[in-house]
Amino acid sequence: MRDKQTKSIQQELKKISDPEIAAHSQRFFKTGEGEYGEGDIFLGIRVPILRKIAKQYKEFSVDQIMEVFTSKYHEARLLALLMLVNSYERADLNTQEKIYSLYLDNTQYINNWDLVDSSAHKIVGAHLYTKSRKPLYTLAKSKDLWERRIAIISTHYFIKKRDFEDTLKISELLLDNKEDLIHKAVGWMLREVGNQDLSAERAFLDKHYKSMPRTMLRYAIEKFPEQLRLDYLKGKL
Repeated sequence: MRDKQTKSIQQELKKISDPEIAAHSQRFFKTGEGEYGEGDIFLGIRVPILRKIAKQYKEFSVDQIMEVFTSKYHEARLLALLMLVNSYERADLNTQEKIYSLYLDNTQYINNWDLVDSSAHKIVGAHLYTKSRKPLYTLAKSKDLWERRIAIISTHYFIKKRDFEDTLKISELLLDNKEDLIHKAVGWMLREVGNQDLSAERAFLDKHYKSMPRTMLRYAIEKFPEQLRLDYLKGKL
């Protein structure tokens, strides 16, 4: 039986839903047959509104948040993840461990790039920063697209601490992935490494740029000076 407060928040989301926004989101997040978000259902609620609601319900327990997290509606799951992030940042060590474990035990609900990108580094990355990073390598080898994206995006937390080793190792593991969404995620994280230490990014690129997926390379070198960017793209280095 669902908690009354979680029922209330689901009802609130339905009241503020917008069919026009929902229709756009269905297209934008590729929910058609055979697409990466196939079958996902949107209410039509903008992210800033969800962030505001997440702050309003900061008294929710982890168990209450998890009830929202299992919703069939994309925005409800995103809201739950935003609430989990907020809870993790305030929680004691035991509760942080619980949130981290629940997150990885329920990745079937983290099934689009925005859900991953809004939460992975702030929960998984934050949790593993002072611990073994082995779980990330298990995720990186997963058959599930979203678990692989969780692996690389989680390292964004490390990058901000100027810790690049796992980002670069996981990037190597993902070089042969076929999915465009992995290419973009890896390229993005390599670019973030470069924002902190350009020599570290360039050392990786100089080793792999001729064989890495084109989209990955383009994302990684997006902010390079124009001539250097062109040299990488044309293989002149």
